Amino acid sequence: MSAPQQPQPSQPRRSPQSAPTSALSPVVPPVLAEVVRSGFVEGRHRGSLVVLAADGAVELALGEVTEPVFPRSANKPMQAAGVLRAGLELAGERLALAAASHSGESFHRDLVRKMLDEHGLDPAQLQCPPDLPLDPEERDTYLTSGAVADRVTMNCSGKHTAMLAVCAERGWSQETYLDPEHPLQRIIHRVVEDAAGEPVAAVGTDGCGAPLMAISLVGLARAFRSFVAAEPGSAERRVADAMRAHPEYVAGTRRPDTWLMREVPGALSKMGAEAVQAVALPDGRALAFKVEDGATRALGPVLARALTLMGVEGPVVERIGRTPLLGGGREVGEIRAAF
Repeated sequence: MSAPQQPQPSQPRRSPQSAPTSALSPVVPPVLAEVVRSGFVEGRHRGSLVVLAADGAVELALGEVTEPVFPRSANKPMQAAGVLRAGLELAGERLALAAASHSGESFHRDLVRKMLDEHGLDPAQLQCPPDLPLDPEERDTYLTSGAVADRVTMNCSGKHTAMLAVCAERGWSQETYLDPEHPLQRIIHRVVEDAAGEPVAAVGTDGCGAPLMAISLVGLARAFRSFVAAEPGSAERRVADAMRAHPEYVAGTRRPDTWLMREVPGALSKMGAEAVQAVALPDGRALAFKVEDGATRALGPVLARALTLMGVEGPVVERIGRTPLLGGGREVGEIRAAF
């Protein structure tokens, strides 16, 4: 296999130190969700949301959808496509795990270790921080067993394993695989720009330590749309197909991304930290949003409402949108969409 051409950045990259101190728009974004307790609105979550029509045109825009945001883990499909473009052969569950924010369930941890073994790697080489399972139920079981925070358990360990694996195959530095100027990260940078159809506005550091590329919500929705519309066999389509075929490896058994990809045929879905979400449907429609205060409790109601506006119906939408509030151990309210 011939070596892929190394991408040239479309503009000078900003280092984490030179990234804007604040990319949030000075315009107050609209309320996307309300916190209702005992019939009283006690709080509001503001944010921005975009919906693209099947032809890619903006159909609905709430807030500042053309300003850059950090998509956080919603960038992972693009990072996984970058690993494929760099020359790593992954498929099935392994490719889905490379694009995952996994829950840390036993089958996630087992496959990460197996992938490390297959490429002659050691868990100590992972540069994601040690962590506990992301899923609360799994975390309780994990701690009860006497286990402690571990790099393999961290929700980004599949992505880091794939990054290390392609470095081992290509003979690239494994110690500096998270450097924004590393050959792999330069390829990923280009994949993000290609998919989003816009330049990366800033480069920061994600919670797992990997480079994080800022794009607009329109760009993020466009990127997801491009993955489901990509030619069969392309890196982007292979990632989308693996995620949709094995959604439990992308998220977990008790996660909305899994439910949506399992129950809405052809849907591609990925959340990110700080309340970011992107979804593409097989007909080319797509959405992306960010809740400004990062409150993940608003993700479900906002996602369900956006899907409803797009004509997606069914029990899975109701399940995703249901976010009850408790008082005295009983349901006394809810978090609901406000648009």
